[in-house]
Amino acid sequence: MSQEHIRVLYIDDELQNLTVFKATFRHEFEVFLANSASEGLRQLEQHDVHIIVADQKMPGITGVQFFESILENYPDIVRILLTGYTDVEDLVDAVNKGQIFRYLRKPWEEDDLRAAIQSAFQVYNVRKQLREKNAELIKKNEELNRFVYSASHDLKAPLGSIQGLLDLAKMEGEENNTGEYLLLIERSVKQLEVFINNIIQYYKNNQFEEHLEEIDFESLVSEIIDSYQFYQFSREIDFRVQIQQAEKFVGDTFRIRTILNNLFSNAIKYQRREEPNKFVFVEVITTHKQAFINIEDNGIGIEEEHLANIYNMFFRATTENSGSGMGLYILHEALNRIGGTIKVDSILGKRHYFSGSDTQPGAGVGNRDYLISMVKRIRCK
Repeated sequence: MSQEHIRVLYIDDELQNLTVFKATFRHEFEVFLANSASEGLRQLEQHDVHIIVADQKMPGITGVQFFESILENYPDIVRILLTGYTDVEDLVDAVNKGQIFRYLRKPWEEDDLRAAIQSAFQVYNVRKQLREKNAELIKKNEELNRFVYSASHDLKAPLGSIQGLLDLAKMEGEENNTGEYLLLIERSVKQLEVFINNIIQYYKNNQFEEHLEEIDFESLVSEIIDSYQFYQFSREIDFRVQIQQAEKFVGDTFRIRTILNNLFSNAIKYQRREEPNKFVFVEVITTHKQAFINIEDNGIGIEEEHLANIYNMFFRATTENSGSGMGLYILHEALNRIGGTIKVDSILGKRHYFSGSDTQPGAGVGNRDYLISMVKRIRCK
């Protein structure tokens, strides 16, 4: 942040000092003035201040007492004390109780006070960055705890099923049930494959730096659809693709692929078994700087009460499919890394009509009714 954006609150009961401070620093800092502690509190409530410079000697309350009173509500603001005294006890109180960054003798020197404010702002930024890093570390630790707990369960369950099915197959030998057991084993192996792929995506998204390259959405979407051709319901699904990419688009291929993969995976896995006209519609519109992605399907949908939680790690909004609960979490994390946003509209149980004259995405698909379960609109920078 540049010097002109430093916001300083100056508190002094002498109006002349306030005037001089404003006149001296108004071109360098964003200055707020207060002639009392109560006025100082009012300014803090109205403005996001980085630094407070306060006089020690004020009517009814000292500068140290004022600093001490705001510590709980404004812990990040850096405090500078002005004093005409050099009493050791006052200085000790200023450090211990008011937690000041610097103290300066009155009358203050312009260069000294300017240097103190600039140094204080550097401290403010370091504290802010440290706080953000700590919050990120706490978040990562919480996610790691959930990940280890859930991963151990999700990996053990299919392995246990496989072992049990193999034991049954061995006991029954060449009997007819062997084929059924093999199908169940195959299902468990696929669950493991999905979960392991999610782990790999999660790791890569957190560890790999952004890598920009030219993206051809026509080829990328086609490749992703082809990769799901052997999934359940996929052969019954009508994939409709509309790509509007008139110019070169450069982006993070890995993360955009991850986003599209998880959206297609959800759209396929959560199809309604009884729906005769299953479809997944994807629309991509690119500009030089952004890609707008719209995906629609007529699957089972998500209840409104679950929408706020769908990006949480291991959250499952339905028990109809044995997903890992990581897909949308990984998608959301990937979007965050590339500065993208997502909006999800769930229209569970509502009939939506598309006609050839419809101007909404999906227009021209024919005069048929569909149960639109989810519309996902994504913006990727």
